[in-house]
Amino acid sequence: MSDIISFSKAKKKNTKAEKEKQASENRLKFGRTKLEKKLEILKVNKADKNLSDHKIKD
Repeated sequence: MSDIISFSKAKKKNTKAEKEKQASENRLKFGRTKLEKKLEILKVNKADKNLSDHKIKD
């Protein structure tokens, strides 16, 4: 014979699996490592400094 299944537990398990799948897709789509974030900040700061260094001062 087959095992007895609680539908509420099966539904919760299925919902949790779907949410984990969605979270995994979002991590691939939007996630960046700490190093990538820091590198972007450094690039922006360098560009700002370069721009301010080339301004003509009166």
